[in-house]
Order: sequence, then structure tokens, then C-alpha cells
Amino acid sequence: MKKLLIGFALFTFSFSLSTLKAQGIPVISSWMVNTTGLTGYSGITANVQTDQFDSNNVYISCSDIPSYSIGPWPGDPNIPKNQNFVFKITRTPVQNTGTLDSVGLGQICLFSDGVVGYSSSDAMTYNNDGVWHRNAYYFEGSSFDACLGHPDPNSAYHQHVNPKCLYNDQDSTQHSPLIGYAFDGFPVYGAYGYSNPTNASSSIKRMTPSYQARTKMVNRDTLPNGTILASAKYGPAVSASYPLGDFMEDYTYVASSGDLDDHNGRFCVTPEYPSGIYAYFVTIDSKQNPVFPYILGYTYYGTVQAGNTPPTGGHNTIPSGTKVYTPTGINEVNQGIKFQFEPNPVIDIAYIYLDPASENNITATLYNPEGQLLNTYTNWRPGTNYKLDMSTYPTGIYLLHLQTENTSVVKKIVKVK
Repeated sequence: MKKLLIGFALFTFSFSLSTLKAQGIPVISSWMVNTTGLTGYSGITANVQTDQFDSNNVYISCSDIPSYSIGPWPGDPNIPKNQNFVFKITRTPVQNTGTLDSVGLGQICLFSDGVVGYSSSDAMTYNNDGVWHRNAYYFEGSSFDACLGHPDPNSAYHQHVNPKCLYNDQDSTQHSPLIGYAFDGFPVYGAYGYSNPTNASSSIKRMTPSYQARTKMVNRDTLPNGTILASAKYGPAVSASYPLGDFMEDYTYVASSGDLDDHNGRFCVTPEYPSGIYAYFVTIDSKQNPVFPYILGYTYYGTVQAGNTPPTGGHNTIPSGTKVYTPTGINEVNQGIKFQFEPNPVIDIAYIYLDPASENNITATLYNPEGQLLNTYTNWRPGTNYKLDMSTYPTGIYLLHLQTENTSVVKKIVKVK
């Protein structure tokens, strides 16, 4: 018995120590986990639903809806919807010393509130020639809300530029907070950092990019690298209709002209990484207006894992054996499917809430009284509320099957008039 108690004590001490270490790892502890049922736009569960990790990665489940107010989006016909995202962020990011990963289009990072950050491009080019890439801030900025975000055609709310409602971008007196992670695993900070990248006691300054506007350009007949274009590939002349900055090629990288490199980051010490790390910074001017390239440059500094980037990224499978991080500690997961279902009987709409301690990657299938499959729902996540529309079904008894890799459960639903 004495040996058993000693062994138990050692196990408890070991677990507590590992818990404390995990709590001190920024990539695990820096997410805005929703523990109080906060909702955002259209009543959708906001921020991060679950923050899980193993020895290699952190898995962030989120709706892509922040808790702060968003909208309206003038001229944008799209509306945000729950994206049911699961992003995988490596715990051991490394510099890519080979062929660099292009930032590309769409999502490039995940902010700490579970909202995605997009690249500086709006995916269109002048005359569809693939040469002069449109700057999203100039061409889509009129549809941005007060938080500088808008929904895309897939209803994913996102920001191409500084997420100004996520942190105080006017506070130039202290180092900006860690506001997210790029998909190579390196942190993204707000606009202000230490003036001396290796000295946390140095003054605070607004980080400036090393991309400069090509102020002497008139006809858009050359590329930033000096390539002279054929006339068929000219962009529109710089004018009131197409002012300088409209296109990404209106900027050229001038090494060391700013604080940041061509990726829009630098190696430096930060409050979360006192020993130093490569970090990206969002870039703004003295009046908090976004400054190109806004979040990241054209390429990532580190190696990007598969599973996060477009066109199908953001729906990773969470492996078994992960732990859940909460602001008060770390819990084991994979304890079965735990949920609340109401109302039952149901007239039209029912809601199912998956407990945060439930298993991941739940597939739900709904069957009618004759055993016919009516609907399939995939990738349901713990800590999230899902709507079940029963309004078009006749009265009767229905079966909702919930299944994961390890567990399955069946819920009987009574539909009434």
C-alpha cells in the first residue's frame, strides 16, 4: 500500500507539472476559449469552442464568429455562418530553409478569437490577366464592417487586415498582445513591438513593413522586380480611378527599410516568448489605417502543415488522446458523447448542445420512423450548439444517431404538430 501511495503521489506530481508546463506554452494558452456560452452574430456560439492539444499540435475548434458585434457589410450579399472549423497549429514551428510556402489566397492565419485572417489579395486580377493582383483592402474595403471584416461567398467571416476589434490598436505604450498564429505555427502580434528586437526593456514602437509604394510608377508597365511587360499585360495607369495601392504589384520590397522582413515579421523577444521567436506583426499607420502587406507578406517564414489552407482546409480530424485546455486547467477528453437535447417533443426546431468534455469529430445521422436516412451532419464539435430543423417532417418518432471513432449513441426524438 505504501508503494502504491508513493506511485500515486509521483503520478499526481508528474501530471501537475506537465499541466503547469502546458499552461505556460503560448500556442496552447493564448486562445479565447468560450466557457460561458457567449454568442455572436445571429446567435452563433462565439470565439473558440475547444482548445485541445497533444505532444505535436494544438487543435482549435471554432465557429469563425467573434463575440464582438460585426456587420453590416455594405454591398456584400453574403452573411456569416458557423464554419465549424478545426485548425491544427504545430507546437514546434521551424524555419523553412527550402522552397518557401506561398501565402496564396484565403485563410493564412487564425486569430485568438477563432476568426480567420486572409491574405491581402481579393483573388481577382486586372482584366483577368493574372498579372496585376487586386488589393482586397482597396477593392473590397467598402464592404468591411467597423471591425474591418466581412463574409466571403462561403459565409466565412474574415479580416484581410488588422483585426482592430480584437485588441486596442491605439495603445502604443506597451507591446501588442499575441493575437493569433499563422499556419506555419509562428505567432502573429498586433501593431506594436519593442524598438530593439532583442531587448524587452527598450521603448515601444509601431512596427513598420519593408514594402514601399512605387511612387514613381505611372503606367503600370513594369513589375516590382523590374520586369518590363508586353503592352497586353499593362495594368491601368495610376489615376483617380485606379490610385496607387490598388494592386499588390504597386508595392516593392525594400530590404531593411522598415522593422519587418519580406514575410512581414522578424525574430524578436516578446512578452510571451522572452527568449525570442520569429513573429509576424500586423501593420498600420499612425492613424491606425492598414498598411500593406497588412498581416503576412507573399510567403510564410516557416513550413506550413497540410490541413489548414484553402480550398478545403480548416476541417482537421482531432486524434484521440488529446487534452483540453481551459483557463482553469487541463482536462482529459474522449470520455464519450455527452449532450443536451431540447425541446423533446419538438414542433419545428430542436437544439443539441455538445458538452465540452464530449468526444470530437461527431457524425450525426437522422432517420425517420421507417428507417430511411433523412440527413447527415459531420464534424460536430464539443462545446457547440447545433440546430435541428424538424419543421418539414411529419409527426412521429425519429432516431438521431451520434457516432465517433470510439462511441455511438442513439437519441429518440418525438415530432408533434
